[in-house]
Amino acid sequence: QVMLVESGGGLVQAGGSLRLSCSASGRTFSNRGMGWFRQGPGKEREFVATISWSGETTDYTDSVKGRFTISRDNAKNTVYLQMNDLKPEDTAVYYCAARLTGTIATRQKAYSYWGQGTEVTVSS
Repeated sequence: QVMLVESGGGLVQAGGSLRLSCSASGRTFSNRGMGWFRQGPGKEREFVATISWSGETTDYTDSVKGRFTISRDNAKNTVYLQMNDLKPEDTAVYYCAARLTGTIATRQKAYSYWGQGTEVTVSS
């Protein structure tokens, strides 16, 4: 079992920045691919970013490329999502997820463990 706890959400003005953190506990973190997803008001949950176990491979949804950066610190069992130049359309609950394997993935069904989410609100 892997437990994931997100933090770092909050209210920010458009153009601002936030850094989300996801702390993992339980079974081995360092050999797992990780991902961030989000669910905006009235929308389905969608893929945001993913990172491989080593951190060498990442992928992003088109709408956040150049603005968001996913990274990880395996020594701290933590994955991060640095979000810059935030837009009102980034408003959502952001979820961290972990895979059983070490590669990246964009599909939700590829992830076995999920956190409870952290809310991000971007005001215009």
